[in-house]
Amino acid sequence: MLSNIIYFIVFLILAFVLSIAVKAITRGVEAKQTIKEEEKLDKFSEETNQSLEIINQIKDLKEMYDKGIIDENEFKKAKEKILK
Repeated sequence: MLSNIIYFIVFLILAFVLSIAVKAITRGVEAKQTIKEEEKLDKFSEETNQSLEIINQIKDLKEMYDKGIIDENEFKKAKEKILK
């Protein structure tokens, strides 16, 4: 009878430890997914910022071309350099 009680208590302790382990693993997996999503968002944001920077540089070149500061040949060369 006493041994059955001990087995039951050991079983409860084991079940408790397993539940804690499962919770920890689940948190780890969720954290890893969150980090991956944040990295994707950062990469997308960085690419968007680079694209906006290129667009602004081309707009500035166009303004300089329209004002006559640079000629058509210089405009094309500068634009090609920016786009590479």
